Amino acid sequence: MASNFFGQIFRITTFGESHGPGVGVVIDGCPSGLSLSEQDINEQLAHRQCGKNAYTSPRKEEDRAEIYSGIFEGKTTGAPIAILIRNHDADSSQYEAIKDLYRPGHANFTYLEKYGVFDYRGGGRSSARETAARVAAGAVAKKLLKHFNIECAAFVSEIGGIVIQDPDLSNLQKIRDKTYASPIYCPDESASRKIMERISQIREEKETLGGIVACAAHGPSGLGDPVYCKLEAMLAFAMLSIPATKGFEIGAGFSAARMKGSEHNDAFDIEEKGRVRTATNRAGGTLGGISTGSPIFFKVAFKPTSSIQKPQQTVSLKGEKATFQLPEMGRHDPCVAIRAVPVVEAMTALVLADALLMDRSARVSE
Repeated sequence: MASNFFGQIFRITTFGESHGPGVGVVIDGCPSGLSLSEQDINEQLAHRQCGKNAYTSPRKEEDRAEIYSGIFEGKTTGAPIAILIRNHDADSSQYEAIKDLYRPGHANFTYLEKYGVFDYRGGGRSSARETAARVAAGAVAKKLLKHFNIECAAFVSEIGGIVIQDPDLSNLQKIRDKTYASPIYCPDESASRKIMERISQIREEKETLGGIVACAAHGPSGLGDPVYCKLEAMLAFAMLSIPATKGFEIGAGFSAARMKGSEHNDAFDIEEKGRVRTATNRAGGTLGGISTGSPIFFKVAFKPTSSIQKPQQTVSLKGEKATFQLPEMGRHDPCVAIRAVPVVEAMTALVLADALLMDRSARVSE
């Protein structure tokens, strides 16, 4: 399996399986002198944890980060940072009855086609459990970005066709506070109530829901490297690497295809401090693949959770038609978009951290 790393300068390599001893990440390229503790990482991992309410999987993982290298006296040394997160609540017995069936919507068919072997226990490497390592790495990236006054905030924008009113992007900390105060990570209280009712209803129907996660970031202009590492290209790459993602759009996104040029173009203006900025932000904070200084804003579409309690048609590993039925005690999210919020935020931080370090080599300082 050749593609378990992400990033060019600020590079992460994740490892581990859903029902193995644990998951983890090695971070290369983090500058020295950055204050970092296990608590910094655990605070971010807490947002991703399941089993906290009726709107996520009942699997209970403590998700405590253990830093094994790259830190001395509370600061990064410039050496690789190795982080391990142990698995404690894996129940592999739930998968014994279905190990010889192709699971509709899951990766065991394609993994077997490609590698000839697949860890069926919870999905192995293809499981969303792997994203805990990304959130741990994202915590380190956020510490680096904070040093340069760069921040990001993700939140649930839509679930089950219930769309929230997009918040004011001028205060990302306020958005984050409201988001993580919500059981479903949605900053719109009215929409949250409707979504929670919809999730309760869909559970009774033994179904699941899809959703959309939005993310905004504030930062300097100049991030992004044309032509193949444009900022929006790297964001799309990062987001579509997250399990269950099916779509990405930045700024006006697909609706731009239905606009006229005069409707989509962002006119330039001058702020009070003399800085050039765009009066609108339909481009989503980038032009030519480089950040403009306006808020970077994009959305990521997540499919409905593939694990549903309804019987489904499938085929056995022997090539015989069969019926697939999840065990009654199976532990799955009714909507993966909810717990994807901190993952989207983490991957955004990783892209921006890498772009920031890339930008420092773009030209000779004047």
